[in-house]
Amino acid sequence: MNLPLIIRAEEHNEKIAIVTTDGAFTYRDLLHTSSQIATSLLQNTEDLQEQRVAFLIPPGFEYVATQWGIWRAGGIAVPLCVSHPRPELEYVITNSGASIIVAHPNFESILRSLPPQASLTQEHNLRFILTSETLPSNIAPLPEVDITRRALILYTSGTTGKPKGVVTTYQNIQAQVTSLNTAWEWTSDDRILHILPLHHIHGIINVLTCALWAGAECHILSKFDAETVWNRIYDGDLTLFMAVPTIYVKLITAWETASKERQKSMSEGCAKMRLMVSGSAALPVQVLEKWQTISGHFLLERYGMTEIGMALSNPLHGERLSGYVGKPLPRVEVRLVDENGELVPGETPGEIQVKGPGVFLEYWQNPEATAKAFQDGWFRTGDTAVVENGNYRILGRMSVDIIKTGGYKVSALEIEEVLRTHPDIQECAVVGVADLEWGERVCAALVLQGSQPLTLQAFRSWAKERLAVYKVPTQILIVEELPRNAMGKVTKPTVVELFC
Repeated sequence: MNLPLIIRAEEHNEKIAIVTTDGAFTYRDLLHTSSQIATSLLQNTEDLQEQRVAFLIPPGFEYVATQWGIWRAGGIAVPLCVSHPRPELEYVITNSGASIIVAHPNFESILRSLPPQASLTQEHNLRFILTSETLPSNIAPLPEVDITRRALILYTSGTTGKPKGVVTTYQNIQAQVTSLNTAWEWTSDDRILHILPLHHIHGIINVLTCALWAGAECHILSKFDAETVWNRIYDGDLTLFMAVPTIYVKLITAWETASKERQKSMSEGCAKMRLMVSGSAALPVQVLEKWQTISGHFLLERYGMTEIGMALSNPLHGERLSGYVGKPLPRVEVRLVDENGELVPGETPGEIQVKGPGVFLEYWQNPEATAKAFQDGWFRTGDTAVVENGNYRILGRMSVDIIKTGGYKVSALEIEEVLRTHPDIQECAVVGVADLEWGERVCAALVLQGSQPLTLQAFRSWAKERLAVYKVPTQILIVEELPRNAMGKVTKPTVVELFC
């Protein structure tokens, strides 16, 4: 029996699946090309039996057909990032134990120049396939792939050590996709613009696979460009759009520099969509409010990560709250626990733990890390949140964003949100710096705007009033004077320390 994703695609044979600058491709095109790629990968064997196949291909039809071809041949897909330098590519190829590499000709030289332990040579039993090679005309019998088998390895960002390979099964992927398709009401009439990287869960699952599962159209750009994106939105035929906060900031900047007439048309294009989503990072309230003014959309924020897919989401219908990520998605269980693993009482911060069929299988060849990641069957996200009026609000990573100072636990994300409301502060980043007396001192790097310098006295008074509610110590010291050029423009961020 074929994988459910393939069976569903067969129901939409003549519909458009993928649109790129190279043209439009139907589900029939995708099924045929992926079966050719699967035949090539099999090379007269019956089943790849979970061999890892790493592939380095720009976003587009070839990427999708290759991913599906790997799955249809019984392999595990290991997508590589087109912008990663050689050491990172080498690490993923080596760590995953890839036996086959599929590459676009643009990346042939960088892959062939990898060191011996990851080089693409026969003596290391690595097959190297270029997407420019002629595909077989005769399709081999393709294996039956059970949905409990491993399908995908995505690598974490490695913020707490070496990147770990997150293994998801076809069953995990199906659970993640169907949960989102139910919550966000995907249909075969949807058309989404895909501008996200295709080595992350956001781009692979939330956009690409959700669209193809629904029989919808996925319009893929090879890279992000604000004007190109606005031109597509301006066309008015899209129904969904998903991006990260940084992209919305860039789109806002492009809108602000456009003529009044073009601004009107851009906003009208947004208004024709049924849903716009933001994720992968905290969305500053000022960005959400500005985008709502421009587009008429109150962005839907959600929360997830590589290991679990999406866990929480604001509602498709009904009230969305700024700064919140909503409630658990269908078939997802979420709880908050304290440092001892005990459930926390209402409106008390705790670590987010998740359980459900979408939670990953394991970290690749790392049983110790896998075991450490779970508590009684619940995945430990390492993120802290609080539930207020039934909605989750993310306070940040326990290891980075929760600062322990003077006996208090302070959320760096909350402080950043407050600092951004200052009229002279354009952007900021808050971190904890080790201190013998206070444990950690709360430090902020500020990017200022406007021609007037921010004085210590004015900032101290302002911060004392607004940060008191967050129990942040409010004695403030400007460590580094703000440098400006002859035009009065800030030349680099100023550093401010907040401490008792």
